[in-house]
Amino acid sequence: MSSFSDLAETFLKEEFAESPVLASSLGLTEYDEMLDDLSADAFRRHEERSSAWLKRFSAVPNETLTPAERIDRDFASSILRGRELNAPQRSWQKQPATYLNPGLQGVFSLFLHKLRPEKDLADAARARLAEVPRTLRQGMDNLDFTIVPKIYVDRAIGQARAAAKYARELVPQEVLDPATREQLAAVGGEAGDAFDAFGAFLLQKKDKASGDYAVGEDLYTALLKEKELLAYDARSLRERGREQYDLLAAELRRLAREIANTDDWVGLLDKLNKIHAPTPEAMRDEYAEWTERARSFLRDTGLVTLPKGERCTVEPSPPFQRPILAVASYNRPPAFSDSLSGHFFVPYPPDNTSAEEIQKRLEGNCSAGIPTTAVHEAYPGDHWHLVMAHFNPSKLRQIFSTPYFSEGWALYAERVMREQGFFTDPKHQLYQYEATIFRAARIIVDTSLHLGEMTFDEAVRFMVEKGNLTEPNARAEVGRYCSWPTQASAYLTGMLEIVDVRTRWLAKKGSADVAALREFHDTLTSSGAMPTSLAERALAS
Repeated sequence: MSSFSDLAETFLKEEFAESPVLASSLGLTEYDEMLDDLSADAFRRHEERSSAWLKRFSAVPNETLTPAERIDRDFASSILRGRELNAPQRSWQKQPATYLNPGLQGVFSLFLHKLRPEKDLADAARARLAEVPRTLRQGMDNLDFTIVPKIYVDRAIGQARAAAKYARELVPQEVLDPATREQLAAVGGEAGDAFDAFGAFLLQKKDKASGDYAVGEDLYTALLKEKELLAYDARSLRERGREQYDLLAAELRRLAREIANTDDWVGLLDKLNKIHAPTPEAMRDEYAEWTERARSFLRDTGLVTLPKGERCTVEPSPPFQRPILAVASYNRPPAFSDSLSGHFFVPYPPDNTSAEEIQKRLEGNCSAGIPTTAVHEAYPGDHWHLVMAHFNPSKLRQIFSTPYFSEGWALYAERVMREQGFFTDPKHQLYQYEATIFRAARIIVDTSLHLGEMTFDEAVRFMVEKGNLTEPNARAEVGRYCSWPTQASAYLTGMLEIVDVRTRWLAKKGSADVAALREFHDTLTSSGAMPTSLAERALAS
């Protein structure tokens, strides 16, 4: 290769060829009609290719690279090392959701971003829906139920049921032309049948699912050190989570005394949880109001730069996510498009949820807690950060990310807004601290689950008692931790790392006023969402 940029470009072209769904989610519309190959041979080729590329990137010498390219090389190597570490887990034989997500996200993202005319989008959606039966058959062939954990099966069954309705009923509603809608309904019906068949297959095999979700101490530690480039091992990270929990509990006691003259912050939160919007639609309205308030605060204070043309819409969560995700989420603008429009999804309950459980879920989105979540997901959290990252010239940084930066940044956003006076009501401050102690509880639970020192039911009980979650939300949360090891630890860990980076940077600047903070925020987020040690190198370059 004549240069590092040529090397990176070749690597990315192979990535896009392997995953057309990834490519089109980034705004590369030429991939829109294709769906990923999920055959066993394709997964084996992916592992071999990733290992070969790790060697190629690692072999590039420093003296041939600019400082920015050295960071890009090390970032690519960390991503590929993570793949290499995870390969023995055989997730393509272990995780049923592997076969649901491409067909769902591959169609959903087409209509979410609307980068092409309606007819072209409908044609692409039809092409992808037509491939859904093939990808689900590949899943039936590949899954090895001796290593599939039962919790993975339960989550996938719920998702498959929601997916069938999405394909049959909701996708056709995305287009206005009656003839096009009819064509989508026909292929959507076939995809819906395939989703139903996959759900029935999982239900039939459920009793044979005997795998363990715990990845073990060695792998968890290796992922922290070699993928996330952190100094912690799994046990020291858990101890840090416990220490932070105790520190945050002291702050919560202080605020509980200020609000209600009690040390019982858990009981106070339980009372405040009961004060919430009466319906999911009214909850969405509250989220929208606080999202705009947060944006106005940033505009008025100058804490960050708001790029011209950015916007963040507040919408109900996608129907196929509702059975497996009980919290808010965010979908960024496509990296390789001109769009700066992001989508903040608020957690709606799945279809056929009982009225009693809907109220329980609304308790998890109470009125006093919504301001913090709006900051986290939108301003200056995920949305603002990823809009800033949109302008980075490195394609590697446009495509790849780690939650240890992105989710760490979103939790840092909550903290800096508290520091700057956005949360004027002590009840709102209480929930910002609660959101942080919840992330400390996540560290404790995630590490303990994957060290094999906490059962699923013990983890649910811990998150109810220590994480201020209702039981339905706690079960959804713990199921997520089982499926995505190390991710739940990313929020508070990343936030603390970013605070340390800020402390060092402001000390060098000799100032901590709003102008210095704005420069720090703008520069750091514009570097992308790399491991925090690489982001600090980018900040200094």
